Amino acid sequence: MLALCFLLSGFGILMVQSATRHSFADAAISRDALVMTLAVSIGIVIALLISIVEYTFIVRLWPLIGAVCVVLMILTFIFGVGPESRSDARTWLDLGTVGGVNLYFQPSELVKIGFIITFAAHLDAVKEHLNEIKTLALLVLHGAVPVLLVYISGDMGSSLIFMLIFVVMLFTAGLSMRWFLAGAVAVAVAVPVAWRFVLSGIQKDRILALIHPEDYEDIIYQQQQGLRAIGTGGFLGKGLFNGWYTQNGYVPEQQNDMIFSAVGEEFGFVGCVLVLAVFTVLIVHIARTGRRFRDGTVDLLCSGVAAMIASQVIVNVGMVLQLLPVIGITLPFMSAGGSSNLCIYIAVGLVLSLRRSTDERDIEKVRIRAAS
Repeated sequence: MLALCFLLSGFGILMVQSATRHSFADAAISRDALVMTLAVSIGIVIALLISIVEYTFIVRLWPLIGAVCVVLMILTFIFGVGPESRSDARTWLDLGTVGGVNLYFQPSELVKIGFIITFAAHLDAVKEHLNEIKTLALLVLHGAVPVLLVYISGDMGSSLIFMLIFVVMLFTAGLSMRWFLAGAVAVAVAVPVAWRFVLSGIQKDRILALIHPEDYEDIIYQQQQGLRAIGTGGFLGKGLFNGWYTQNGYVPEQQNDMIFSAVGEEFGFVGCVLVLAVFTVLIVHIARTGRRFRDGTVDLLCSGVAAMIASQVIVNVGMVLQLLPVIGITLPFMSAGGSSNLCIYIAVGLVLSLRRSTDERDIEKVRIRAAS
């Protein structure tokens, strides 16, 4: 698993460097690639430290973890900052300037992991009564808290990821299919209400732009440029640092949400398929890690991490391919950004802790059986 993560991160740093070198022609490494390298390096160290901690100890801290997550989101409401183009979004905390570089932290990235831990603890505690209405109502309330907090901060993309993690973990816990069917009906009924009262004007425009791109040229421009970049890559790509769109900065924010278009232009269809294949192997490996052991909490935690990575990959690639609206979701391990790259390795550290703890416990059981 670590080898797959290192492979994705290393390739991601290379692609971020390629997508940003036009704006840092005199520097050996661009600012975005440097920040990403530092975040990945620190993240790896944190992941290894977490891996030596017994996962049961981490899960027992769920009340503290939940409280910290809520406090982080409240701080975001008070002190949060956002991009100039999104005055309604307050999704980052300004950490100040270090060495002439402004540092920002996006709390929602860390809250995702906190939610996985607290929700796994909740599900494991009520597993005997999972399909009762009262139990399910409290689980829905648990899931609604981070979704609403993150959405109010202006981060619609992360709120969608929380919902997908919520659904996958309920499925893993064994919730009856009749409740999923009831949920699907409720969502269908809620869609027109959300369109009328919940979605902002820019969010509606991004959805409509997929249907009528000719009427929303400014809104759809980023995605169309990304598609053109992928199209010029053909089967094998133009080669590293040779993509015309990538090297001239013609795809807005290509180093972030649109990094997959840089892969498509410079490494072609083959490069895109290989990247998705590595993601698939990683996600399946994490999910199977939970299934190997007869421990509900381990299975739930692994399914939560796998769901987080899988949902972000699907949504991000869907955005780049103009199948989904732009909602600000990065490609795990590969998009620029310190917060996302640091926090994804915290999740990796959690899976490493689960694997080590359960492996040691399995060996201990074997020894006891042999002795008896």
